[in-house]
Amino acid sequence: MSDTKTSFEKEIAIVLTDLLKALKIEAQVAVVQTDEGHYKADIQTQETGLLIGHHGEVINSLQLITGVILFKQLKTWVHVVLDVGGYRQMREENIKEMVNRIVAEVETTSQPVILPFLTPLERRIVHMMLTENTKVMSESSGEGRERRVTIKPRV
Repeated sequence: MSDTKTSFEKEIAIVLTDLLKALKIEAQVAVVQTDEGHYKADIQTQETGLLIGHHGEVINSLQLITGVILFKQLKTWVHVVLDVGGYRQMREENIKEMVNRIVAEVETTSQPVILPFLTPLERRIVHMMLTENTKVMSESSGEGRERRVTIKPRV
């Protein structure tokens, strides 16, 4: 099994390195397997803003393209999460802080609050945070770019 893990890590690093070279971006790529069996690819570069893009759109697109290329090459789906310069970790911390502030507001006012646009991964963070909360709940509604999470009192 460790041979498979090692070969997946190597293949992910090769695919990402080739993609970045094609984009003419100098970067270092490090790939590790997470406890959940997924892979995390950390990209270190001087061009973090370019790779992250507006609201993480570029990094999300690069992640999707990487996944598709890997599927075509390996004939199996390999879940890879890309991070550039710690962006995902910082974003997750910011979302958690925002949710904690809004939960306090909803508990105080008993009025629902609609969150700004979040990616599917970010919406999942919100839902996971509130699954055990006995006072408030989260709910997604809308489609595509109009999809929003609402935090509201539990009935």
